[in-house]
Amino acid sequence: MISAAVLTISDKGSKGEREDITGKDLKELLESSNYSVEYYKIIPDEIEEIKRELIYICDELKLNLILTNGGTGFSKRDVTPEATLSVIEKNAIGIAEAMRYNSLKITPKAMLSRAAAGIRKDTLIINLPGSPKGAVENFKSIMDAIPHGIDILTGKAKECAR
Repeated sequence: MISAAVLTISDKGSKGEREDITGKDLKELLESSNYSVEYYKIIPDEIEEIKRELIYICDELKLNLILTNGGTGFSKRDVTPEATLSVIEKNAIGIAEAMRYNSLKITPKAMLSRAAAGIRKDTLIINLPGSPKGAVENFKSIMDAIPHGIDILTGKAKECAR
């Protein structure tokens, strides 16, 4: 089973002014797909706080996967990709490209996503949109490849060239 965290980035959500439907939908999707959601938190759109949480989940909790949601757009407060890119050791640009490619089939606004994905230690971090529909659609579009990627990352997959 893959250990996972859902990190919602939302000023209003962190203040209790908005229900976190996106985070709940992602948790439900993960749990119904053989993932163990071991950490869930809502934090504001503050770059240093996002970085601290990502580092904590990767370095201390050592979970396999972090799905962030929110903070990937053009708003002045949207800093999730910048926080992610500042803590990762390897970029996983193909994941973000695949999500945008598949989203463009649904809406031309998908090109406005600045979502990033990358690796820190043995953890894969993926930024998702803040909308419930967008977050779930984006993750579903890459979901089948993620377990193999994590197996490679954690050393469980030994032979990939078949």
